[in-house]
Amino acid sequence: MLDRFAKLVAEYCTGVKPNDEVVITSTYEAYPLVRELWRETVMRGGYPRWNLSDEVLGEIFYRYASEDLLRHQSKIDEFMSENVNVRISILSSTHSKYLVSVEPERIKLRAQATRKLSEIFMRRDSEGSLRWVVTAYPTRSMAQEAGMSPLEYEDFVFKSLKLHAEDPVKAWVLQADTQRKIADSLSKTSEVRIVSDDTDITLKVEGRTWISDDGKNNMPGGEVFTGPHEDSTEGVIKFDFPAIWRGVEVRNVKLIFKRGEVVEAEAEVGGEFLKKMLETDEGARRLGELAFGLNYDITRFTKEILFDEKIGGTVHVALGASYLKTGGTNKSSIHWDLIKDMKRGKVFADGELIYENGRFLAETLK
Repeated sequence: MLDRFAKLVAEYCTGVKPNDEVVITSTYEAYPLVRELWRETVMRGGYPRWNLSDEVLGEIFYRYASEDLLRHQSKIDEFMSENVNVRISILSSTHSKYLVSVEPERIKLRAQATRKLSEIFMRRDSEGSLRWVVTAYPTRSMAQEAGMSPLEYEDFVFKSLKLHAEDPVKAWVLQADTQRKIADSLSKTSEVRIVSDDTDITLKVEGRTWISDDGKNNMPGGEVFTGPHEDSTEGVIKFDFPAIWRGVEVRNVKLIFKRGEVVEAEAEVGGEFLKKMLETDEGARRLGELAFGLNYDITRFTKEILFDEKIGGTVHVALGASYLKTGGTNKSSIHWDLIKDMKRGKVFADGELIYENGRFLAETLK
């Protein structure tokens, strides 16, 4: 599977070509996949570099760094952000809650310090000068967090990537065609209303671009998304799945919006952390994204956002930064996705029902 995985990432997702500067970021757990990606990159004429990450080192930094160091803006990180051609990030956690005992204020300070890196990424993504993908390599830690055995989780990951298909690239091309039809239909919409249990929220999207995530930037892909007008969100939304930010879990989040801004926020677990993140900066209280999960090969919640935001039959919104290519203008050092199950929900576009019980109506796909 790993050689097929590497080919899918290097060919379909990022299109590695001669003289590309390619940075692969992962933990040591993903070395088997890194090795195959290294081979694919070199065979295509790209220059690979492995950026090794480690949760224990990350915890040491957050725990012992002075406030000045937490606020430090690395010129090396900035240079890499501005100059690499291809960025491949492999989620491969060895410990999913490595920051759970770190004070939220320290996480907030570091998020503020890395805002420039986020803005560089958003700009380069918008202008098309950076080709990037985030994917995942199944680890025992991730399997445990998802409530699966190691082999069960491995099978789950590979199926969500469509690696079991006879031709994975062709399978993603078909998925892309369906999503394109949905995005085209939504692009004619001015207002979206989402109604479900404990939820009735309205967002303006007129003139914004709907993007189809067909696996080019996230593998697995399986969503269409846009950036709602920053001052338009009105109403209440409650999220069925836990919201997780760098290993910190917040449960049963409820947000109330007025004129685009969160005016009330509560959670049964992690409420204090939620409020601290909303204070990160001015943009953290507004939405940078509205999206529909459309990968029906992903059927269960795993506590890994790369998979969970794509669950077929869900919607999600993100607090914080907008993707500039959607036309969104919200700026923040955070981009925090929160997911809602829509198996008993409805979505209206300019007052017309277009989505019910987790799926778009057939007319929407014509």
